[in-house]
Amino acid sequence: MTSINTDFPATGPVTLKTPVRFADALPEAADVVIIGGGVVGVFAALYLNRAGYKVVLCEKGRIAGEQSSRNWGWIRQQGRDEDELPIATHSLALWREVSEQVKGRTGFVEGNGVTFVASTQVRLEQLSGWLEVANRHNLNSQLLTKKQLSELISRNPEMDASAHQWVGALNTPGDARAEPWQAVPVVAELAQSEGVIIREDCAVRTLDIANGNISGVHTESGLIKTTQVVLAAGSWTSLFARNLGISIPQLSVKAQVARTAVLPEVLSGNTVDEKLAVRRRQDGSYTLALTDSHTLYIGPDAFRNVWIYRQMALEGIKETRFNPVAPKGYPDAWTTKRKWSATDISPFERMRVLDPAPRASLTARMKSRFEKRFPEFGDVEITHSWVGMIDTMPDIVPIVDRDPTLDGLVIATGLSGHGFGIGPGFAKIVSHLIAGTDCGHNIKRFRANRFTDGSTLMPGPAL
Repeated sequence: MTSINTDFPATGPVTLKTPVRFADALPEAADVVIIGGGVVGVFAALYLNRAGYKVVLCEKGRIAGEQSSRNWGWIRQQGRDEDELPIATHSLALWREVSEQVKGRTGFVEGNGVTFVASTQVRLEQLSGWLEVANRHNLNSQLLTKKQLSELISRNPEMDASAHQWVGALNTPGDARAEPWQAVPVVAELAQSEGVIIREDCAVRTLDIANGNISGVHTESGLIKTTQVVLAAGSWTSLFARNLGISIPQLSVKAQVARTAVLPEVLSGNTVDEKLAVRRRQDGSYTLALTDSHTLYIGPDAFRNVWIYRQMALEGIKETRFNPVAPKGYPDAWTTKRKWSATDISPFERMRVLDPAPRASLTARMKSRFEKRFPEFGDVEITHSWVGMIDTMPDIVPIVDRDPTLDGLVIATGLSGHGFGIGPGFAKIVSHLIAGTDCGHNIKRFRANRFTDGSTLMPGPAL
């Protein structure tokens, strides 16, 4: 059992250059093995360990090395799919709880919540529709007039004439935020200190299956005997499952984020309009992201699932840049192996951390939009720019379910860019699925077979 390291560096998103921090020796056997060290995998490990299970978490690269350290840092209820909303509310409470346990080192902050800002009256009327959902779930969401919004956003009055103008907003003051660069690794340290065995640089190649049941996992460092496995591998989940003969219609989209230098506070909380998302960071800088630009690489999975994604594709086609060739080693690259054995070097060892290069043109676009909204800042310095691969599903809500074809396998994937905020709640559900106990939520919407049982898909909100 390891004590918590209070000197946790957070100078940028986790990458392969980040030193290995978790290198526990692997046991011969465990009650549960978790594949994937993102937000769901780490929180699930924490909760399963507290429920009395011997838990091993294997991460092919680094804890939070991919989307879990590359997201916006929002923890929100506002605008969620209504079936996700109770889990989002639960997640907010879980983030608050674990942040207290690690003495605030997640960067969790409540204050001014989430604000969806409207540039037109039409957009404001669209946002007002959320109030019906909020009222049904006793949320404190509110519609803000232009005057009320100006009190929330403290722009320099002398610059108002030249700044971007908004007509109003939807605000949920109870929502929160945290720091992705540090939050999930800090929770992993807490889990490890309580007895979870965590190993970075340790890919699980495949499962050991005997008579149709899981009997272990084959890692690159050897076999771990187990009968329960959680597959929470983010963008790699579908590829891992396909090698087992399990089909998951998951794709990944590339999205870029940037960070400014430290600036005066004009926004507190999380704010987004039709083109730009902004979050005030704990160190006084801002996280920026475009809401109308992402990239989809066209590969075998994209072709295979084109029909089931048709509605989502039509709705978001203007915001999507299609690239016919993914970089070598990516989950849906044309040359990535789809079949391998326990003795083969797997695709997960060949690509330890997905770390796409940011595009200078997108960084410049974020900077320009931010400066137009807040001209008092002048020429804003961008200190960091990075990219994440977001695992998404055709209906923009995740699969969190026991696999119907393989006893002992729980799948948690496709959180569609919402995983940082809602991950703890779904991780708690995962722990109940493993234990066979009531999770306290209606999770029918998130079942694994909804894409093949003839059900009509109901796409959730894209943001």
